[in-house]
Parts: sequence; structure tokens; C-alpha cells
Amino acid sequence: FIYTTAKQDYAKKLLEVLDPKKKLIRRCLSQSDCVCSQGCYWKDLTRLGRDLAKTVALDHTMQGFPAQAANWIPVPRWSGDPQDEELLRLIPVLAQLGQA
Repeated sequence: FIYTTAKQDYAKKLLEVLDPKKKLIRRCLSQSDCVCSQGCYWKDLTRLGRDLAKTVALDHTMQGFPAQAANWIPVPRWSGDPQDEELLRLIPVLAQLGQA
């Protein structure tokens, strides 16, 4: 899943870059799927329809997930660098979570 506070048009463009063959990402949630409180949008992981005990969120800011802070794994903001390997560095952590 991709979950962004960006508008749907931006999210579609993001998917074209991340998954041009539409084989990796099953679903994309955007700003219309977020909760708006006092003019700020935040992501509600319950909207994924999954067990939160088995759900993690990778994001550059915890502000996106105030209600589910325990599910958050911090990652640096992606700047578009095609050489960025931050997600590859998380594979061991995610593999351990998958076995737990």
C-alpha cells in the first residue's frame, strides 16, 4: 500500500514512478482517505482494513500517524534520488517483523 497525505493526482504520478508496471503496489490511499483535523491531514491506518498488530508504516514524519505512533518506522524523506537505498537497509528489520 501507498498512503500519502498528497492529493490523488500527485499520488497517481507517484505510482507511475514507483510501480510503472503495476505489479508491486495493490492500493493507494491519498488525501481523501486521510483524517483532517484543524487543517492538518493525518493517516489513519485503520482505513487499511488490516490488523494493526501486524501493520507498520514507513514515513519521514510521525505526524502522519498520531493515532498509531507505535506502528511507525522512521525513514528519511525521499528526495527522488534513484540511488537511494534506504528501503533496502530496512529489509532485515522488516524480515524480523515478518517472523515475529
